[in-house]
Amino acid sequence: MAEKTVVQASNFVRNIIAKDVRKGKSDGQVVTRFPPEPNGYLHVGHATSMHLNFGMAHEFEGRCNLRFDDTNPEKESDEYIQSIKRDVEWLGFDWGQEEFYASNYFEQLHTFALELINTGLAYVCDLSPDQAREYRGNLTKVGRDSPYRERSIEENLDLFARMRAGEFADGERVLRAKIDNQSPNMNMRDPIIYRIRHIDHHQTGNTWCIYPMYDFTHGLSDALEQVTHSICTLEFEDHRPLYDWFIDHVTLPSGSRRPRQYEFARLELNYTITSKRKLKQLVDSHTVTAWDDPRMPTISGMRRRGYTPESLRNFCAATPVARSKGVTDFGRLESSVRDDLDSTVSRAMCVLQPLKVTISNWVQDTTETLVVPKHPKDDAMGERQLVMSKQVYIDQADFAEHPEGKWKRLAPDQSVRLRGGYIITCEGIIKDADGKVTELLCRYDEHTLGKKPEGYKVNGVVHWVSASHHELVNVRLYDRLFSHANPDGNKDIDFMTYVNPDNLRFIEGAMAEPSLALATDGERFQFEREGYFCVDKDSTTDRLVFNRTVTLRDSWAKKG
Repeated sequence: MAEKTVVQASNFVRNIIAKDVRKGKSDGQVVTRFPPEPNGYLHVGHATSMHLNFGMAHEFEGRCNLRFDDTNPEKESDEYIQSIKRDVEWLGFDWGQEEFYASNYFEQLHTFALELINTGLAYVCDLSPDQAREYRGNLTKVGRDSPYRERSIEENLDLFARMRAGEFADGERVLRAKIDNQSPNMNMRDPIIYRIRHIDHHQTGNTWCIYPMYDFTHGLSDALEQVTHSICTLEFEDHRPLYDWFIDHVTLPSGSRRPRQYEFARLELNYTITSKRKLKQLVDSHTVTAWDDPRMPTISGMRRRGYTPESLRNFCAATPVARSKGVTDFGRLESSVRDDLDSTVSRAMCVLQPLKVTISNWVQDTTETLVVPKHPKDDAMGERQLVMSKQVYIDQADFAEHPEGKWKRLAPDQSVRLRGGYIITCEGIIKDADGKVTELLCRYDEHTLGKKPEGYKVNGVVHWVSASHHELVNVRLYDRLFSHANPDGNKDIDFMTYVNPDNLRFIEGAMAEPSLALATDGERFQFEREGYFCVDKDSTTDRLVFNRTVTLRDSWAKKG
């Protein structure tokens, strides 16, 4: 468990657990679990669940199990398992010496299924999927009993054994619990316990061709692992009676604890999609490059973009744990990232759209080394060196030939300070045949290094690099992936319609200060006046690639 993690000061889940501990329930031991299905990469919503489950276990000196609920090998893979483990570890959470898999309990779950058959509480059903949906009814129409519901125990045992032996095709038969087809809760209308899938499992190989359903597996796995508090999101509230029913109607091993399920509202971020199915659609359609694309709300994508584990944990700590649903502004997440990076990363200068500046009174072929701090408020970070020369580059956006309003940068006959350097004054401009400004002619004042001399009206400070001493880098300017605050809000409109066409701008050959030449994969910087950036894994020995993590200010606040 990360030492810096701060859990919310008060929430209803903590209150429940604290009360149980005071009453000595489960011998005062708290066991939670984080149970991802390995059918995709973890996203920001999973971070809040991790923070809550691992945080509660840590606070009450218990443990939190990392368990892979791997009951559907058609959609699962070891790739997803390994990505989940990397993400949990990166966020600073410790699952101890053992990782758990629902597949570890397949034999025990099969025994539970046999027990339900033997007690007349489960039966093999031959209805096709379409027929089963018809018999099940809907929210306004109660269900009907399957014509196979009253099969004898002996016939059900025989058919279930043959299902396991592989005699039947996928979908030909299922094992269902015998509960109540008249129930207003559709989850209780004789739910499927086992289905046939002739497919190898990533953990168990070809041992099984029948696989338990999630609802059957989840609660019983909690019980087998001695989980005391099963904390999940609100969409599982209607599943809780089924969770309890399975636990109540099988014989748990001696000494087993009875887990209880508690639900909280899942994280809903605006401008974001967190459905794993739809995130996979973004990947499969090549809208993004991969699950770890820096535009994705996956933890691996945010890590690659330059988010820090501390910023995500702080965001989770500041997000209320509640029963009521609500939408969290994406800007709060970005603000958490800014707050963390502002105090922890080195500054550097990078000119994204270079404009040449010739210093007319600078001696040709001479340079001067300027020493500036890596961080303006933290001397312990050390210093970096800049090289001043006759020709430098500033950003095109920092010059206006005909400035309007309260212009605070360079213009003809106006002055600015080069960050960490001298004041320069624009005395002339050079244009190409199309009238585009290609070069500025400026004069510097040698008496202005580190001083504020009288007689100058300085229009601000601009970043720059030396024409003779800089590194060429590639820069990816990422923006929000969706332009609509609720891209999945209208079921009649494909969420892909709202993909932001300006979600990525690629700049090849930006000019960075020499200190960035030694930057390594994942290292973060503040490019002064531009934002926070991170070295991407696509970097080569010839050219570094930087991802913009977040802008210096919330550029979407005005758009909202």
